[in-house]
Amino acid sequence: MTSEVGGFLAGLLIAVLTAPVGVSGAVFLLPVQVSLLGVPNPAVTPTNLLYNVVAAPGALLRYRGAGHLGGPLTRRLVACTVPGVVVGATIRVLVLPGPGAFRIVAGIVLIAIGAWLLQRTLRPREHRALSERHISLLALGVGVVGGIYGIGGGSILSPLLVGSGLGVAVVAPAALASTFVTSIVGALTFGLLSLVADGSIAPDWPIGVACGLGGLVGGYLGALLQPRMPELLLRLGLGVLAVAIGLLYLAQALG
Repeated sequence: MTSEVGGFLAGLLIAVLTAPVGVSGAVFLLPVQVSLLGVPNPAVTPTNLLYNVVAAPGALLRYRGAGHLGGPLTRRLVACTVPGVVVGATIRVLVLPGPGAFRIVAGIVLIAIGAWLLQRTLRPREHRALSERHISLLALGVGVVGGIYGIGGGSILSPLLVGSGLGVAVVAPAALASTFVTSIVGALTFGLLSLVADGSIAPDWPIGVACGLGGLVGGYLGALLQPRMPELLLRLGLGVLAVAIGLLYLAQALG
């Protein structure tokens, strides 16, 4: 099996499982690209962003057809994550070429977020939704993280926004739209930085496109399944997903 075929299959499977909750799946694809597909570091970050660019329209097309795409949340997330990803990409190339410290911090944060969402889902109580200002600051920070490590940001935005009281059907398309636009800007930023910086900074185009095409199909199928899944199941799945990603990062950092 060639790397491109493996990338397509990996992108397909991951996107089917993650698109219903507004996560592109890039967080799971990152270790696959490094360990199995041989993408070098730090080129894996723009390759992951390339995956998001190619894959996200599949789910977004389905959400748009169902009338769930657009609105103030989508506009706010996009407006704040875009400048963040430019800053993050610059930091990634010039300051933080190694992923170790990030994976430890991100792992702990994602485990905490996932556990918090699971607790709120299993023991529901009244809670105050995040203010527009807090959502803007959160999106800006997630954009920086996405630019540094090419994870899109949906894995952080979705559980936090859902845990604050917003419905998965509202959050999922907004988070994916933000991931899509942010990834375009991030990939272009890495492309420009590759002209002036040393090392493997440009994306691995064949693998990135192959993974993205798999995610394109898988994302559409995942978004198609979302309305048929109970809100409780989606919330629980998102919480478990966040915890699983956190454990994966910790295992990679400490292994």
